[in-house]
Amino acid sequence: MATVMNSPDNFTLPERRSIDKRQITLQHICLQLASLGHRCQLSSDHGYLSVADSLLKNYSAQRQLLAEYRCPADQRIQDFLNSYLKRNGVDVEIKLPGETFNLNEKGIARELSLPYDSNTYKSDLLSSYRVAQGVLHNPKNDRRTTSGVFHIVEGGLPIPADKKSVPVDVYANLLQVALDPPTELLGLPIASEHDEPVDMWVSLLLRPVVRPEVAGALPEKSLETRFFAPGTLVSNLDFVETIFGNGGDPFLPENDSALDIDHWTGHSGCVILAPHLTKLSKKA
Repeated sequence: MATVMNSPDNFTLPERRSIDKRQITLQHICLQLASLGHRCQLSSDHGYLSVADSLLKNYSAQRQLLAEYRCPADQRIQDFLNSYLKRNGVDVEIKLPGETFNLNEKGIARELSLPYDSNTYKSDLLSSYRVAQGVLHNPKNDRRTTSGVFHIVEGGLPIPADKKSVPVDVYANLLQVALDPPTELLGLPIASEHDEPVDMWVSLLLRPVVRPEVAGALPEKSLETRFFAPGTLVSNLDFVETIFGNGGDPFLPENDSALDIDHWTGHSGCVILAPHLTKLSKKA
């Protein structure tokens, strides 16, 4: 019987594998931060960044040239939003966040949700703790129902009587404010105790299954959902990733739902976390 020996899991102790896995995740985070123009302060070993320096500079130059480019899922969502507003007489152009920390692998959101060298993170919105079983996220408000607060924008299908309707122009204003959070909401917890904070959006692609495979009869079907959150709320994306999994890098063709006609339902969803909207007045 042949034995595969090229995997670290075959010759490292369980506790060592855990350390190595976290180190790889931290290096992944450092590389992505560097590619987005931020200095990595997560460890003293930056040798791998020196090796990748020319590639990072090349990527940075391409990123500037493609500042208006969005991944296929984001482009579909953005096009729909703008066409919906235009169709309803609102002359506003919506742009989804372009430069985000892309949570393209499972576990990155969890590592980002706590300071690098601390087991606790607290803000006005939540408290997070590193525990033996993983992490514990305690939001300030843990509402379990949408009763009385579920709003639906006008201009489409009839709105149920138990929901609140929102004029399209008001919705456009709310969406613009949602996409422009205050700086204090953008700070990534992993860098919260460093001299140079990292302020940015985080994004996640999900492919929730809506119909399991029926062997020999029907393929599995899933929809696509994009999550956007200001950095300080990356723990929310860790939570949904734990439930629905990670859809991978949305920029890669193999993760483009439109190219997966056998398994995509044709539906796209978008969730934007915007706690600062609670501070808006009706007049605003």
